Amino acid sequence: MASCSPRLLSLASRAFSSSSFSQANGVSLVQGASRGIGLEFVKQLLEKNDKGHVVATCRNPNASTGLLHLKDRFDDRLQLFPLDLTVESSIEASALSIKETYGHLNLLINVSGIFSIPDVLQRETTLNNLEKSSLMLAYEVNAVGPILVIKHMWPLLKVGSAIGTERSPAVVASLSSRVASIGNNRLGDWHSYRSSKTALNQLSKTISLEFARKKDPIISILLHPGTVDTDLTKPFQKDIPKEKLLTKEYSVQKLLHIINNVKKHDNGKFFAWDGQEIPW
Repeated sequence: MASCSPRLLSLASRAFSSSSFSQANGVSLVQGASRGIGLEFVKQLLEKNDKGHVVATCRNPNASTGLLHLKDRFDDRLQLFPLDLTVESSIEASALSIKETYGHLNLLINVSGIFSIPDVLQRETTLNNLEKSSLMLAYEVNAVGPILVIKHMWPLLKVGSAIGTERSPAVVASLSSRVASIGNNRLGDWHSYRSSKTALNQLSKTISLEFARKKDPIISILLHPGTVDTDLTKPFQKDIPKEKLLTKEYSVQKLLHIINNVKKHDNGKFFAWDGQEIPW
């Protein structure tokens, strides 16, 4: 375990006492927190822990009524920072704001992603529907952006996990999708969304190996939230059996259970909301 300065040890004594991973007294970042699953992560992290701090980021936090409502309720434990996944300088600025405010992170949850956008990104049922612009947009938001967030938050995660000698690893959890699994691909279509999430999986797996090689006490995992009743899936819910459509409250509860129980040997793994490991 890396040594740390007296200032960081002092910071640790104010914030941490547990040797098992928990966001209870730590600092958690939810990237993509304006609505849906991201907003629910922020809500549950705040409601289930009366001492933990949460940073919520999205392109325009002041336009999210859900985040503003939570800020009213948890003003002393919730910080809102703007972050645009498509602008790296915005990601860097958020990392600097978090460093200045807290000095470290213990949990990073990458939630942002795009599925379909009317007249911009559509479901490709055939190769003939594939457009370069759709592929590039999906890759930028679903794969490139989240990995750049990890890149710029990495120093904060290393500090958060290395404070004191009894700290367990920091955790990076990025939301992927079961359709990203090449081994599980039986239906095809959704070329842009499917392949961009596959790229996220590969990038996340690669950084997990780097964390391990450099002995950084950080666990990187990928999570499939299930098919969740959000604005993202509403246009396609007619094709989903009712019993397979999860509420965002239930999905996030299950995902946080996975996050809170990860071990060192889970670094680089891909889990579904029910805890089952998904093949690459």
